[in-house]
Amino acid sequence: MVKRALLALIGLITFSAHGVVILQYHHVSETTPAATSVTPAQFREQMQFLVDDGFKVIPLSQVVEAIKQKQDLSAKTVAITFDDGYRSIATTAHPILKEFGFPYTLFVAIEPIKQKFTEMMSWDELVKLAKEGADIANHSWAHEHLIRKLSNESQAQWIARIKTNILDTEKAILDATGHNFKMLAYPYGEYNQALQDMLTANGFVAFGQQSGAAGPYSPLTALPRFPVAGQYADLKSLKAKLYSLNMPVITQSPSDPELTGGHWRPELKVTLDMSDISAKKVMCYIQGQGSKKPTWHSENEFSIQADLALPAGRSRYNCTAPSNARNGYYWFSQPWVRPKDDGSWIKE
Repeated sequence: MVKRALLALIGLITFSAHGVVILQYHHVSETTPAATSVTPAQFREQMQFLVDDGFKVIPLSQVVEAIKQKQDLSAKTVAITFDDGYRSIATTAHPILKEFGFPYTLFVAIEPIKQKFTEMMSWDELVKLAKEGADIANHSWAHEHLIRKLSNESQAQWIARIKTNILDTEKAILDATGHNFKMLAYPYGEYNQALQDMLTANGFVAFGQQSGAAGPYSPLTALPRFPVAGQYADLKSLKAKLYSLNMPVITQSPSDPELTGGHWRPELKVTLDMSDISAKKVMCYIQGQGSKKPTWHSENEFSIQADLALPAGRSRYNCTAPSNARNGYYWFSQPWVRPKDDGSWIKE
C-alpha cells in the first residue's frame, strides 16, 4: 500500500476535495492533428466560459504550493498548461490568454526547439513568452519515453541517465528564462515508481496525462491533468471536467503504472474517504473494455480489474462518483503502461 493522504492524527483533519482542474493543451490550430488540437475558436470559447462562469485561473506553481501545504483549494479553480512548445501556442494561444489575463505554464523539451522541428516555436519566441508572463517548465531534453531503458542498460545506469536529462533541461530553461519551477510534465504521460522516487529526491513535482482534479489527495509526482483535444475539445465535454472533484484516495495498491512480467490485468485496490461518497454510485471504466462496477471489500475499500489483458502501450482505469453534497463528480484515473509480450516497446 502507498499512502496517498493522511486523514491526519486520528481523523482530526479533513481536506477539501475541491482540488484544481489542470487543463492540458498541445496545438491551438485548425491545421494540426485533431487528436492533439483545439481550434482557435474552441480555445477562445473555452476561455470565455471560464470568465462567464466565474472560474479563477491561477498559476500552476500556485497549485503545487497549495497541495504541498495542504491548503484549501476553492471550487472553480483552474490552471492552464501546454506541452511541447508548438508555434501555435506563441502565435494563437498566447495572445488570447493575454487578452483574458490568464496565467499559464508551457512545458518544453529542449532538443526539438533547438533543432527547429516542424511546428515548434523558436528559442527566441520561447524566451519572449517567458518575458510576457508564461511560466516555462520541464518536459525532458528530447521528449523521450523516460521509462524505457537502452539496450543492455542497468537500472542504475538508466536512472542516472534520466536524472542528468531532467537536470540538464532544468538548467537550460533557467539559463534562458530565469525560470526554475522544478515541475516536470512526463512525455507521453509515462512514469514509474523509480522515476517518481528520483524526482522526489531532487525536489521535483510531476504531471501526467491521466484525468482527474488535482488536490490534497494527489501524489506530487503523479498530478493529474485533463487533456483537451480531439473528441474532448468541445465545450460540452469540457464543462463536466471543470466541475470535477479531487477523489479522496487514502491508499492504493499498486501505484506504479509500469506493468511487467506478463501481469497485464492489474488489480487495483483503493481505499477512499467515504464521507461524501456512496459506494453504490462509484463506477469505473477500463479503457477499451467499457464500464465496470468495482468490487467492495469493506465500507471504504474496493478493487477493480480488467477482464481482458490490457494492450501494449498506455491504458487507464478511471473511477468516478457523484458528490452527495455538492455539484460535480469525484474523478480518479490510474494510468498503466506495458511492453509487448516479448519485452520490447511499441514504436511511436
